[in-house]
Amino acid sequence: MQLILSSTSPARKKLLQRLPINFSISAPNIDETPLPRESVSQLVKRLSEAKARKIAADFPQALIIGSDQAVELKGQIFGKPLNHATAVQQLQMMSGQAVNFVTGLCLLNTTTDQAYTISEPFTVIFRELSLDMIERYLNLEKPYNCAGSFKSEGAGIALCERFIGRDPTALEGLPLMQLCRLLAQENLVVI
Repeated sequence: MQLILSSTSPARKKLLQRLPINFSISAPNIDETPLPRESVSQLVKRLSEAKARKIAADFPQALIIGSDQAVELKGQIFGKPLNHATAVQQLQMMSGQAVNFVTGLCLLNTTTDQAYTISEPFTVIFRELSLDMIERYLNLEKPYNCAGSFKSEGAGIALCERFIGRDPTALEGLPLMQLCRLLAQENLVVI
């Protein structure tokens, strides 16, 4: 079966390339707006599956990977900032806080229509961030297409006190440990 990553994210492509498997990429186009009273876990699972299903008709015998990430802080959900001003605001709110990054993952078998969906939480404890520090980070990384305006795999590591979670790749945008487990359930063994 073909393995397809339903994503426009260069970070997810790079993460999936860590595994010794062949895959193709197809870009979904979905509305990522949260639904009223939707939890962050519900949101990322719904969007992950929507991304996988969006391209399913184009790949009738494939395993399709969909993934999405959102950030939750004190009940408020953050997505991609898309611009500098919103990124500054998000990082100011996250300064000195324990912030939950939640990554959704869906593996869809288009032959059987079986969809496995999970959400993988990862907590980042941020340092106290000055406006100057935030501006330097944003000018360097430009993380405007990253949930919560944050990329741990780059200079963003300097913004952190510590991490709490079981799969660091979830923080980067694609939980590879869970993905390997789901692929094995579909008889695609990575190693």
